[in-house]
Amino acid sequence: MVRIDITYTGELHCRAVHGPSNVALETDAPVDNQGRGASFSPTDLLATALGTCMATTMGILAKDRNLPLEGMTIVVVKHMTPPPRRVARLDVKLTIPGAQAAGIDATARAALEERANNCPVRLSLLPAVDVPIAFDWA
Repeated sequence: MVRIDITYTGELHCRAVHGPSNVALETDAPVDNQGRGASFSPTDLLATALGTCMATTMGILAKDRNLPLEGMTIVVVKHMTPPPRRVARLDVKLTIPGAQAAGIDATARAALEERANNCPVRLSLLPAVDVPIAFDWA
């Protein structure tokens, strides 16, 4: 269990504090939804959570198998529906540079891809959210 304390500071802006670390982050409504776009929107955090969850779960497997993933990049592009607003699609592209040179073979790639596709955030998304995922084993 993790506690997160959130304060609505006004003008569509919130401050959230992560209980275990006391680290804070702020959210703001996007410009296309009456906000300033001054920070991550709540749905931006969903997209961020997906990408970082994939990286983290792949990292755990890579650590266990002594596979280098440092330098991996993930781009998540969020698409919203018209009102009523919701996340319709999260396009994900993972790029793992130097994978072949580092000895990440087809078996290891398949295991890492399975981890990414089954990270807790991905499994928590409803089927109504389309999540196409592309891997570039550069």
